[in-house]
This record gives sequence, C-alpha cells and structure tokens, in this order.
Amino acid sequence: MAKVNFTEKLSHFSDHWSPKVIAEMNDYQFKLVKIKGDFVWHNHADTDEAFIILEGSMFIELEDEVIELNEGEMYVVPKGVNHKPYALEECKVMLVEPKGVLNTGNATSNLTASNDVWV
Repeated sequence: MAKVNFTEKLSHFSDHWSPKVIAEMNDYQFKLVKIKGDFVWHNHADTDEAFIILEGSMFIELEDEVIELNEGEMYVVPKGVNHKPYALEECKVMLVEPKGVLNTGNATSNLTASNDVWV
C-alpha cells in the first residue's frame, strides 16, 4: 500500500456525485467525491455513512434539521436515517463506508454512480 495524496487523486476527475475509491481497510472503503447542487433523499439501511470535508462546505438535510459542514469537519449519518446532501458550490469530501455501498442507498436515481471505481 502506497501513501495516498488527496489533492493528487482529486485532480484525476471532475464529475460530481460519483465517488472514487482511494483505499480499503478491512471491509471499508475510503472514497473521494466532488459534490455540487442537490442530491437525492435516501438512506442506507445497513450502515452508517461518514462525511469528512476536505475542501469547501456542504449541507446534509435530515427530516428535522440541516447539518452544515465546513472544511475540517465530519458528520456520521446513522444507518437507516433519511438524508439529502447538497452543496451550493463545489465541495470535496471523503466518504468512509463498507465496500459495496451504493451512493444513492435505497433510492433509484440518475445520480446513482457505478460502485467500486478506483482513482
């Protein structure tokens, strides 16, 4: 396993809402994603989902509140909780979740990304 440079990895793609795997640990994947605009309401019935903000800011809308996240902050959405991420400007995020987790969870959408794509 070689060291991973986030800036270098992020320079290899420009698409939004399409997570790219950068490392694996046990059954978990570390993914980088660029987000901008609205995502879809969804949940992950079997796993929590960690959002770690590398650059920019984003929001995670929950049923009863909105969480604002800025660079250097993180939030864990508990399994089964409906949420809708969005960003007003491009935001660079690391996701930590089990291998095989679909980005749109229980929702079908044109934003559903291919899984297990490495960069």
